Amino acid sequence: MDKLELKGKWNELKGKIKQAYADLTDDDLIYEEGKDDEMLGKLQQKTGKGREELVKWINSL
Repeated sequence: MDKLELKGKWNELKGKIKQAYADLTDDDLIYEEGKDDEMLGKLQQKTGKGREELVKWINSL
């Protein structure tokens, strides 16, 4: 998967997350390489879900 394809998939995933949790902003969902733990932490704070539960949910989108 090249960088452009990865970015496209991330944008699609970001849209689905924002639909499910409307209080999340673009700032909450900004993804930079190597920042996935930070992103999961923000999602955990906003949703109250555990890391494993969030990973499963994201993978199911």
